[in-house]
Amino acid sequence: MQTLQIILDDMSLFDDWTDKYAYLIDLGRNLPPFPKDCRTDAYKVRGCTSQVWLTHKWEEGKLHLQADSDALIVKGLLGVLLVAYNGKTAAEVQAVDIKQAFTEMELNAHLTPNRRNGFTAMVGKIKGFADE
Repeated sequence: MQTLQIILDDMSLFDDWTDKYAYLIDLGRNLPPFPKDCRTDAYKVRGCTSQVWLTHKWEEGKLHLQADSDALIVKGLLGVLLVAYNGKTAAEVQAVDIKQAFTEMELNAHLTPNRRNGFTAMVGKIKGFADE
């Protein structure tokens, strides 16, 4: 099972940012299929340069997310977020230190400000689900 720590460990193996970028894109390519009927404004994440759709449901007190984007790197970022937050309780969602993971992966140094803002918007949306 993929975990945030596994992603961090894998990313630390790469010295070159292009390898990290390729790894993120692979994470995005491995996202489960996103329902076409959910590609609506109701599921869009505001604040992202790219189009991002995010759905959620709670089952047995645990958050289950589905997400997609029209940009490969953003799909990779979504892959990280799904690993970090899927299957977590509301308290666990709030406890995830995604900012630390973001820094460890060196994303803050290699993503454009717009992509960083979009990442923050996606995290905010997910944390908002936990506040429901």
